[in-house]
Amino acid sequence: MKNLQDLRIFIETARLGSLSACARHLDLSPAVVSAAVKRLEAEIETVLFVRSTRRLRLTSKGEQYLKHCRDAVAILDNAYAGLHDNDAELTGTIRLSASSDLGRNLILPWLDDFIDIHPKVTVQLHMSDSYVDLYGQQIDLALRYGAPKDSSLVALPIVLNNRPILCASKEYLSKIDKDIGMPKMPEDLSQHNCLRLGHDEKYLSEWTFEKAGKTKRVAVDGNRRSKDGDVVRRWAVAGKGIALKSQLDIAGDLKAGRLVEVELDGWQVANYPLYLICPERRLIDPLFNTVKEYLIERVEQVLR
Repeated sequence: MKNLQDLRIFIETARLGSLSACARHLDLSPAVVSAAVKRLEAEIETVLFVRSTRRLRLTSKGEQYLKHCRDAVAILDNAYAGLHDNDAELTGTIRLSASSDLGRNLILPWLDDFIDIHPKVTVQLHMSDSYVDLYGQQIDLALRYGAPKDSSLVALPIVLNNRPILCASKEYLSKIDKDIGMPKMPEDLSQHNCLRLGHDEKYLSEWTFEKAGKTKRVAVDGNRRSKDGDVVRRWAVAGKGIALKSQLDIAGDLKAGRLVEVELDGWQVANYPLYLICPERRLIDPLFNTVKEYLIERVEQVLR
């Protein structure tokens, strides 16, 4: 049987791309980490890494072996956790990433409540609307809209029925020029100040709507755009234009009347489910499952 510690070292080395980084992360000496990788390669008679002066890269067989190692270690960890679920209070660290809007307005207060319930849990919260490298930034969990394109990531649904909607403040809608009028169809948005959210230097200049199996893509423009979703929401609340926002992100604004939905004769945006994503199955432990169930409960409360 393979040494379990060697498997853990292999998994962490692959995740971090460096023997020295793995050693620091696991609080081991570089020599111990290097010896573990060499021992594993000798035992399975396979080269797992291509070594360069700066970084390690998995070989094709290494990538194949890594998937099996993650599953095997996850099964053993879950089996151990199942034996000790009721032995002690919930402890551990949550390294969680969330989009800026969701993070600031919902996740932040939710985590405060979660820690009040589980005082031995530590939180590291990362908020960004840009792409997050779960491996490189050492993030355990990420709340993200839409299923991840990387099939190696584990994605568990928090809410599936979450449709983005057009929204604006009553102030903005009351000031619309009579000659332009309220938008009734997607193409009418070209006459309005649209508040745009974008990532990585590319701003969304086209919004897509669906109705009865048909699709419409309309060009939108406006005098405000940001990479921060919360900024776009605040602009909409302040009456600066029309925004396309996740129903979850603006649920509180809709209930309070700060924003109202702008309906377009049955045209809607495609569903935008929210997932809890982690880089590997071994991270699905009692803390992970408790966080997941807690988030599902809180999201359901918001969307009622």
